[in-house]
Amino acid sequence: MSDHTSDSEPSGPPDSAKRDLDTADSDRATLSLSVPSMDCASCATKVESSVAKLDGVTDIDPRTASGTLVVGYDPDRTDPEAIRKRVAAAGYEIEDGDEPHDSTAVWTSSRAIKTAVGGTLLLVGISLEWAVPELNPTLTTVLGTDIGLDWVAYVVAAAVPGTTILRNGYYSARNLSLDIDLLMTAGILGAIAVNLPFEAATLAVLFSIAELLETYSMDRARGSLRELMALSPETATVRRDGEEQVVAAEAVEVGDRVIVRPGEKIPVDGVIREGDSAIDESPITGESVPADKGAGDEVYAGSLTEAGYIEIEATAAASDSTIARVIDLVEAAEGEQTDTEQFVDRFAAVYTPIVVAAALLTMTVPPLVVGGPFTEWFVRGLTLLVIACPCAFVISTPVSVVSGLTSAARNGVLIKGGTHLEAMGDVEAVALDKTGTLTTGDLGVTDVLPLNGNTEADVLACAAALEGRSEHPIADAIVDRAADATDGTDNRSVEGFEALTGEGVRAELDGVTHYAGKPSLFTELGFDLDHAHLETDGGLTTGVTDADDDSDLGDDTGSPIDPDEIADCEHGQYVDLLGETIPRLQQAGKTVVLIGTDERLEGVIAIADTVRPEAEWAIERLRANGIEQIVMLTGDNERTARAIGEAVGVDEVRAGLMPEEKVDAVKELCEAHPGGVAMVGDGINDAPALATATVGIAMGAAGTDTALETADIALMADDLTRLPYLHSLAETADGVIRQNIWSSLGVKLLLAIAAPFGYVSVLGAIVIGDMGMSLGVTGNAMRLAGLQPEEPPTTTD
Repeated sequence: MSDHTSDSEPSGPPDSAKRDLDTADSDRATLSLSVPSMDCASCATKVESSVAKLDGVTDIDPRTASGTLVVGYDPDRTDPEAIRKRVAAAGYEIEDGDEPHDSTAVWTSSRAIKTAVGGTLLLVGISLEWAVPELNPTLTTVLGTDIGLDWVAYVVAAAVPGTTILRNGYYSARNLSLDIDLLMTAGILGAIAVNLPFEAATLAVLFSIAELLETYSMDRARGSLRELMALSPETATVRRDGEEQVVAAEAVEVGDRVIVRPGEKIPVDGVIREGDSAIDESPITGESVPADKGAGDEVYAGSLTEAGYIEIEATAAASDSTIARVIDLVEAAEGEQTDTEQFVDRFAAVYTPIVVAAALLTMTVPPLVVGGPFTEWFVRGLTLLVIACPCAFVISTPVSVVSGLTSAARNGVLIKGGTHLEAMGDVEAVALDKTGTLTTGDLGVTDVLPLNGNTEADVLACAAALEGRSEHPIADAIVDRAADATDGTDNRSVEGFEALTGEGVRAELDGVTHYAGKPSLFTELGFDLDHAHLETDGGLTTGVTDADDDSDLGDDTGSPIDPDEIADCEHGQYVDLLGETIPRLQQAGKTVVLIGTDERLEGVIAIADTVRPEAEWAIERLRANGIEQIVMLTGDNERTARAIGEAVGVDEVRAGLMPEEKVDAVKELCEAHPGGVAMVGDGINDAPALATATVGIAMGAAGTDTALETADIALMADDLTRLPYLHSLAETADGVIRQNIWSSLGVKLLLAIAAPFGYVSVLGAIVIGDMGMSLGVTGNAMRLAGLQPEEPPTTTD
């Protein structure tokens, strides 16, 4: 990430995650710096301490997992250059984020070259001392100590890579930071002072190798975040003044017409104004199947056009696009320390001084009390110094958190902090809203029952003509269904349209007054719906159809009504048809609309909010993952809610809830489930309940500012399959964090106990306790990047 300034409030993590140094200043700018070598808590402490000394700095947010430093400052009192100098004063280099990143650059860096030289000289010294001693003459004698070629090789081997260590140790001492650099500096200088050149060289070379490996492994962990940042293209083709121009994506303005050709990435959020294309939105929503988009559809920056030329009208600047907000939120999430990270930091603050004290005691007390060579006890104390800094222990949690957050983001799940990832892994119950969560939120026609000689097309055409001028969502559903079922040739005259508030509509179709509305409307017109009079004659073709081939009409078992039941009626016969059918449709959670005149019923149409096809599967997977209770909370009526709840398989349905009653229900669930409760809703209407739950999860947050702001976690697409994935990821992340913490802590403690007794060498302490465990915890954390959402099985008729 390149450094940048803006004359606005910092868009970092919550204030609780920042160090507030000057709250009196209201006019602040932000500076974001790429500091890749700042990769642990002690590094962050040094940088923060150094920058905090600068007058005018208002807040500091070191993000070790991404190697980024975000500083808020008063531009009237300081400037970016002064902040850069303070970072350099802490001993850390700032990189230009505009340059292409090379993950292998660490092996060609100056430190890597110095380490290689030091390693070669260490091998030369070992060879001279042990393999070919005849080639190892004594050059001189100082204070009774023979200085040979091997001694020179060892000292130079320590000095070449040790310069970086000594430099970092100097900055640690200046900032009063008892970290690994200061400890290694003390160890190298101490070993040289007591004439242990081999130990000094071994310490310098192996520690430098460990640092390079740790840098490389951390760089791999950060790679997933860089992949997110690379999703949006750097340039865009816009049409201005009738001509096409290629401009920087940041230069696209709201309202610009942006041209995107097949195979190109969409540079900004916008609305298609011309053309259509299959668009891969997986970088934003996690959906693997491309979406067909046309004029009027919304598209997101970072999406890829697979086929078709489109022109879009930009609705947001590149910096305000959905993917840009996701990246900002993922980066800012690193500033929120989890409870585990806070425990690790507290433990490390106690552990390190204790082990350092033990190292000093090991060097000084045993030679005086139990005897033995001073150098032997010095080496044992030196080994303890190496063990004293719990690097692997400290990075075990943040590297796991950043791996989990970026893995989730790539799969269409935005987690706004490690605390929420950690909490999601512990939840015992899940509460879900109905409309827009378990259902699509879009009404659709589910059943059509033609009556009295009409066909399905007749009923739909008549209903569409009546409802065509209504603005009610039910009317839209009927008109859409009619458009799909008819050929569009129905041109009957519509006059005298009137909306009957709360009941339906009335209009004259070809001069005959028709009605469409609730059963109560037709009851008022004089119809006895319990015993409807069905006019039948030889040409009757009445039947029962279902838009989804899964009719709920008929008896309690769900079997459809046989059309012959109606067709076989004799003229004038009364059958108890609608008296049975309407209640059963309503019992299934559907809205019933009757079509007819004041003398004759022409048909029945049932409309319902469509249950998400993946809802039942998602709930089954949550239950299989160990969720103890799954509850639906809705403001809808009891009958509809029960029908939806039974269809998707929730454990409990609570219907007719006002927003404050949803809050009470969530509180009650939290009391019953100490591990926590996740609430899933739309992020707007359910905001109070989302805020009350242990974890608030918003559905379909792509392009929705409010959902991104209110929820702890956002499912970018309207896809419930990401919910069990989220829970599995969080559980796995919790397991990885625990494994990393206890393995690194256990190894360090075992080494610390064994070192004073001479069972661990300096070599073993570095290779196992530092290098080995750092690589181990990082590699373990990278497993989270490979966790993919499970897709529900496809069904075929």
